[in-house]
Order: sequence, then C-alpha cells, then structure tokens
Amino acid sequence: MAVLSVNPTRMELNELKIKLNTARRGHKLLKDKRDELMRQFLDLVRENEKLRLKVEKAIQEAIQHMAVARSMTDKQVLDVALLLPKQELSLKVTTKNVMSVPVPQYEVAYKTQNFGDIYSYGYAFTSEDMDDAILSLSEILPDLVRLAQVEKSCQLMSSEIEKTRRRVNALEYVMIPDYEDTIKYITMKLDENERSTSTRLMKVKDMMLENTHQY
Repeated sequence: MAVLSVNPTRMELNELKIKLNTARRGHKLLKDKRDELMRQFLDLVRENEKLRLKVEKAIQEAIQHMAVARSMTDKQVLDVALLLPKQELSLKVTTKNVMSVPVPQYEVAYKTQNFGDIYSYGYAFTSEDMDDAILSLSEILPDLVRLAQVEKSCQLMSSEIEKTRRRVNALEYVMIPDYEDTIKYITMKLDENERSTSTRLMKVKDMMLENTHQY
C-alpha cells in the first residue's frame, strides 16, 4: 500500500487516527448495508422467478383461448365486442425506502367493483374461449403489476449493491490500508526523531559535564 503525502507530525498523526476510525466505522456500516441489500435482493429474485413463470403460463393460456376465439368468430364481431370496454383501471405509483433505495410501489384501482364489467360485450355472438381469454388476463393482471414492481426493484437494488460493493472495496483495500501504513510511517519517524533528540541531549549533557568538571 502507499504512504500518503503528509508531514510526519503529531498533529497529522492524530488527524489520521481519527480518519482511520471513521473509515472503519463507515466500512462496517457499508458492509451491513450491502449484506442486507443482498438478502432482500435475493428474496425479490426468487419471487420474480415464481411470478414470471406464473404470468407467462397465464398469458400463454390467454393467447391460446384468443386464437381459438378468432378462428370461430368473425373478425368484425370481435373488433366490435372489444371496442368499448366497461372496466377501467388506474395505477398509483409510490416509492418505498429500502436501505436508502427508493423502490416503486404499484397499486391498482378499478373503476367499478363489479366483476362482470371485465366483459364489454354480450354473450350471444362471442365464443366461450374469448370469455376464458379475457378472464385469464383479468386474473393475472395483479401478478403482472407485481412482477413489474419486483423487476424494477431488483434493477434498482442491484445497482445500489454494486455501488456499495465498490465503496466497501475502496475502504477495505485502499483507504484503510493507506491510513494504517501512513500512521505506521509517521509513528516510526516520530520515534526516530525522539531517539535522535535523546541522543543529542545526552551528548550535550556529557559535553557540559566535561566542561564543568573537567572529565
């Protein structure tokens, strides 16, 4: 490690000791933050995997039902049936602070509470497969919103984990060793100066005794 360019004085030594203690405390806090972020990140990754499999399966089923419905129903009839939806939804976006990371929180609100409003058409000219397709998409919507929230949270947390990891490594492998080496260097210099001063004082004392007592 490198020795910092400082004057080898006691004042610099005291300041470096304070900086070293601060760096060690910061290193511990950042390590704790990194470990907690990793724990929560891994929980979200596992949830993300389950949600994605569930959502993809439901969407695949909805696509299959819609494909059957299109093969059995005239295109114009389908277009008219889906032209004016009864149900509407709004998405409220807020944030939650997780270890200094603002992760999103999505909340879905429906225009009406009537479950039947997901169907914007009568049942006379449409097939049962179309009903199943719309039902599948309606049921999977909360999981789809949750999946978007989890994936965005994973993205933000992974970025923060990488930043924290770099800071921890900078403290652990650069700043703290540099402070320790510089403190050791200054301590050695001060000890050396103190020994030199003691030697000079003893020599001066001997010279004074020699001049005074002639020995």
